[in-house]
Amino acid sequence: MTTPIWRTSSHSGENGACVEVALNVEPVRVRDTKDRDGGTQTYSRPAWHAFLTHLRTR
Repeated sequence: MTTPIWRTSSHSGENGACVEVALNVEPVRVRDTKDRDGGTQTYSRPAWHAFLTHLRTR
């Protein structure tokens, strides 16, 4: 089993209101930086890629 490597966006504000993403695992995992033990959301790699593509076109 691969241990998730969590990464916080470089666009996160200083107030800590952001998410962390683990891209080295399948499915991709997302968690709240302020509540790291509060659970994670998971997304398939294609779904995550589609989400990022959508954000870049806005």
